[in-house]
Amino acid sequence: MTEAVLETPVILTENAAQRVAEILKTEPAGSVLRVGVDGGGCSGFQYTYNITQDRSVEDLVLQRDGATVVIDQISLDYLRGCQIDFIDDLMGRMFKISNPAATASCGCCSSFAV
Repeated sequence: MTEAVLETPVILTENAAQRVAEILKTEPAGSVLRVGVDGGGCSGFQYTYNITQDRSVEDLVLQRDGATVVIDQISLDYLRGCQIDFIDDLMGRMFKISNPAATASCGCCSSFAV
């Protein structure tokens, strides 16, 4: 009998985890980064990032290197298979989500279409 392999539905990169942990150090204890999806933006949907202490038992919880990121179940439908990264280059510093389900995205990397 073989064991089922459980895959993480969303990947948090090392760079993103380090940046989230850095941000959360300045927040009250128990704070997490909530990543979500809302309607709007230049391409139809937009990614949202909020520091919060509110959590639901249904949230997907990603923990890595002292960082905690939560994603609600509705947003998870749009984020499944994504990778959350943090980039720091000449264009600026930002979280970047690579979404294989997106059929289009905008230049600012904050909105997408499915």
